[in-house]
Amino acid sequence: MKLHHLWFALIGLFSLPAWAADDALVVTLAGVQHAKGQMRVSLYSDPMTFRKEDKAQAIQAVVPVVGETVVRFDKLMPGRYAIMAYHDEDGNGALNRRFGMFPTEGFGLSNNPDVMGPPKFEDSAFDVPARDGQVRIKIAY
Repeated sequence: MKLHHLWFALIGLFSLPAWAADDALVVTLAGVQHAKGQMRVSLYSDPMTFRKEDKAQAIQAVVPVVGETVVRFDKLMPGRYAIMAYHDEDGNGALNRRFGMFPTEGFGLSNNPDVMGPPKFEDSAFDVPARDGQVRIKIAY
């Protein structure tokens, strides 16, 4: 093998992680206050099912990390998505609410919109590119 062929092979090998991590969305949940319970992150592509966790395209439930918790959705097709995340502090698998409306556990939405009333898909929607995408969500308690 000629030296320049070896050089190109090594460059390809070391650049592998940059393109091999294809089709992933990395979600960072910022402001996590404690490690009780779990963080639940629901991904939606259909505005009609937004906020209905049982109809989410994908759900991740992970152990909270104080400060920032990172969740990854792999093998995600490019498209328009929205995320709802919450800190399920008591582990009951649901966002607890006062009067059925006001969250009593930490929660956040993609794009971190200011909401009055039920959040809407379009306020939280973002585009996932053909390669790795990233979203940062502030968890409000």
